[in-house]
Amino acid sequence: MYSHLRKALFALDPERAHHLSLDAIGAAERLGLINLFSKPVPDDPVELMGLTLPNPVGLAAGLDKNAQAFNGLGALGFGFVEVGTVTPRPQPGNPQPRLFRLQEAEAIINRMGFNNLGVDYLVQRVKRRRYGGVLGINVGKNFDTPVERAADDYCLCMEKVYPYADYITANVSSPNTKGLRDLQFGESLDRLLGEIKEKQLQLAQSCGRSVPLAVKIAPDIDDEAIARIAESLREYEIEGVIATNTTVDKSSVAHLPHGREEGGLSGRPLAEKSTRVIAQLARELRGQIPIIGVGGIFDGASAVEKIRAGATAVQIYSGFIYRGPALVKEVVEAIAILRQQGAGGR
Repeated sequence: MYSHLRKALFALDPERAHHLSLDAIGAAERLGLINLFSKPVPDDPVELMGLTLPNPVGLAAGLDKNAQAFNGLGALGFGFVEVGTVTPRPQPGNPQPRLFRLQEAEAIINRMGFNNLGVDYLVQRVKRRRYGGVLGINVGKNFDTPVERAADDYCLCMEKVYPYADYITANVSSPNTKGLRDLQFGESLDRLLGEIKEKQLQLAQSCGRSVPLAVKIAPDIDDEAIARIAESLREYEIEGVIATNTTVDKSSVAHLPHGREEGGLSGRPLAEKSTRVIAQLARELRGQIPIIGVGGIFDGASAVEKIRAGATAVQIYSGFIYRGPALVKEVVEAIAILRQQGAGGR
């Protein structure tokens, strides 16, 4: 069924197809028709950041930036759904066109630029939560906030979403906001982690509940940088790390139409690069901080590679666009078999 639907959607402009899909998924859930689009997904609970996920397969941030369809998306079988990236103020993002399909490579290039309706709008949406799984909220900075003041934006978003999130992710790795990736390194990272950790502790005390913090990193970093990031994550007691965001390395698709577009590349070409980062992170973290693996998951086997490399759970995005809801069930079942064999993540 999805193959026919995808053919129709892929005939449209990618961004228009994206919005139509979210509208349809949201409407199907509200009308009680969402089960027509997916098969039941078996339970396979896993502990992550002190949370119990119904299963270890999540939806990555970026698909539902404004929390407009997360109830419907969650009903497709995801164990956790991450919405955002959201910023303190609404912003339009980069000029269109800014989203490109590379069908031959089963890939996507985007330079969206954190387009979203602002944190206040997202909060009003998540207040209408019916989804029973785990909800993550991904936060970032506005494009015109200086990098040295980035922590102010992260902390403001944290304060507003904290009562409604099961976990919060600080996105420091999008390639489409100028200077953002600088926050992954050295003193900039330490300063940001110190401030968001302090804000987390303040909010935990005032709200009477602890909401774990994760950090999302890029795939375009060497082993030395990974070791330094791991050290900082441990030092500031960050509860989780998501590896990875999109890559700026488009050498594998440069020969294809749109293959040289500016922006981040996701999909199958990202798989090996993201798995390498996961494996190196796992060696550095030694099981002290759980890893959520994302990047190039298109089937059960590619998800299992992430778990074997050291991830506790995985997220999908581009694979979901190309494969549809059936991918969720396939990945859940593949990881369950691996876990039953006693060869799960670290």
